[in-house]
Amino acid sequence: MESFAWLILGLPLVTAVTIHLGLKRKQSLSALVSTCSAFVTLVLTIVVLGQGHDLSTHFTWAGIPGFGEIKIGLEFDRLARGMMLVVTGVGFLVHLFSLAYMKDDQALARYFCGLSLFMFSMTGIVLADNFLMMFMFWELVGLSSYLLIGHWYQKDSAADASKKAFLTNRIGDFGFMIGILMLWGMTGTFTFEGLETFFGSGADPKILVPSVTVLSVSILLIFMGAMGKSAQAPLHVWLPDAMEGPTPVSALIHAATMVAAGVYMMARFFGAMGMETLDALWGLETIAWIGGITSLLAALMATQQDDIKKILAYSTLSQLGYMVMAVGLLSPDAGMFHLFTHAWFKALLFLGSGAVIFACHHEQDIWKMGGLKKTMPITFATFGIGTLALCGFPFTAGFFSKEQILETALQKNTVLFGIAALVAFLTTFYMFRLFFIAFLGKGRSDHADHAKEVGPLMSAPLLILSVLAILSGYGFIASDLAPAYTAMEFHVGPAFIASISAVVLGILVAYKLYFNAEEDPLAAKPLFQVFRHKFYFDEAYANLVRFGQDSVAALVHFFDELFINGLIVGGFSRAADGIGRLFGRLQSGNLQGYAVLFGLGVILVIYFTVFFVS
Repeated sequence: MESFAWLILGLPLVTAVTIHLGLKRKQSLSALVSTCSAFVTLVLTIVVLGQGHDLSTHFTWAGIPGFGEIKIGLEFDRLARGMMLVVTGVGFLVHLFSLAYMKDDQALARYFCGLSLFMFSMTGIVLADNFLMMFMFWELVGLSSYLLIGHWYQKDSAADASKKAFLTNRIGDFGFMIGILMLWGMTGTFTFEGLETFFGSGADPKILVPSVTVLSVSILLIFMGAMGKSAQAPLHVWLPDAMEGPTPVSALIHAATMVAAGVYMMARFFGAMGMETLDALWGLETIAWIGGITSLLAALMATQQDDIKKILAYSTLSQLGYMVMAVGLLSPDAGMFHLFTHAWFKALLFLGSGAVIFACHHEQDIWKMGGLKKTMPITFATFGIGTLALCGFPFTAGFFSKEQILETALQKNTVLFGIAALVAFLTTFYMFRLFFIAFLGKGRSDHADHAKEVGPLMSAPLLILSVLAILSGYGFIASDLAPAYTAMEFHVGPAFIASISAVVLGILVAYKLYFNAEEDPLAAKPLFQVFRHKFYFDEAYANLVRFGQDSVAALVHFFDELFINGLIVGGFSRAADGIGRLFGRLQSGNLQGYAVLFGLGVILVIYFTVFFVS
């Protein structure tokens, strides 16, 4: 079984290298090879999961005196099982969907090479048994997302979006790297097993580490990496712009896998630290508040977006905030349960939006759609299932995992529980707004009127994901794959009432405002203009760059031109040039001038000989 684990990790890399070095000019073959590779990794993952026991294997990659050994190790335990099924399962379905969606793309080989590289990178994060290995694959995921978001780099918007994603993530990764090194300085280990051993004695952290404050700061710095990858405020601005990439990429990276990497990393890290240790530290509630605030802000932004993909992007931000909030409330298992269920129905919604965009000739404005229920019945039904699951409709997968997060928030922080309940209402509201406008009523454009149902390569993944959107929260699937799964006990408590009320109220308000609407009745209202402009975060960052970075750059440029170039480098240069020109004038080619200089030289020699040498 250990060889299967290495094969799951290595096969996507071999595929990416093969396509890049040998199959660049063979577009269709590249797509087929990459898709087959994704299918094999999914089968191998299912085989390993079927064994029902943990796998652990590693080898020494490098040894540095005074630093220790750096190991490449794989840990296929219960926490990794569900995540690996998500990565390989959603990955294969995205590959399958892409065969039809991207068939006419001129750079098909490059696209599937990027997908395979991403699969390798994401698998490395999930299976890594130490922080150093995880950080290496963490950066590879950043590279992969840069390549895939900017796949259509000929468009300025796509090129800018890929750079924005890459640079924003670097901010979080810088804190992540510092936090890892601080943690190593205190514990002497990079491995999760080593951390578990170090903190597993049950002793107070004040005894184990030099400073509880420094340990708390290192954890918050490590969380900065999660803020970047999982797009938590204020580092959330890259995710909506990343919708410039192909829609299948949005489903793979920005719905189910890459953006969930931060939540998975924190769950792995907190599991190694132990809840007793974490309870004794300060500042960890900051993580919960960042998650809660991100969830609320993103949900409010989503209520006024008109691009079908951007609505889903802000929905992803909001649900990631739910997961981070659960982690910050020291219930990482609840966050991982929601991660597992959310992956399926959010991938379904993104691929469903891809089917709509494909059928409507790449139209993404929901106000130019309408009436798709009649022309796209399969997409209509599957998108409806995904919408219900995302809203937490009873007996769908999203209901079980969302209910657990609400219960956690209710027990540990009533204010965050109120925020989570409000977000549940907003989620239902903006998703049914999208659903009513795009699928019901009459068509608002020729593209919508002439849309046709997509073919089997696109509809098959939608049907599979719709089944998982309903069933992935039930015990016969979740009990072995989602660490936080517990059989739901239905009791009429505040969390249950809030959850059901949010869904019912959200549907009613959305129906009242948007059923058969021709335009958005809220668009002109000042408050909703703030939501439409995303709380002006992008404008704030643009001003920060303009008056911060650009001002500093102008000051440095002035100093450089005046002192460095003007006086030091330029001064020496001009002095050498002047002296050279002076001596150049002496070499005039005039014989009488040379005779005078020769005479002066003789006189000077005699003078210095007589008066100084003697």
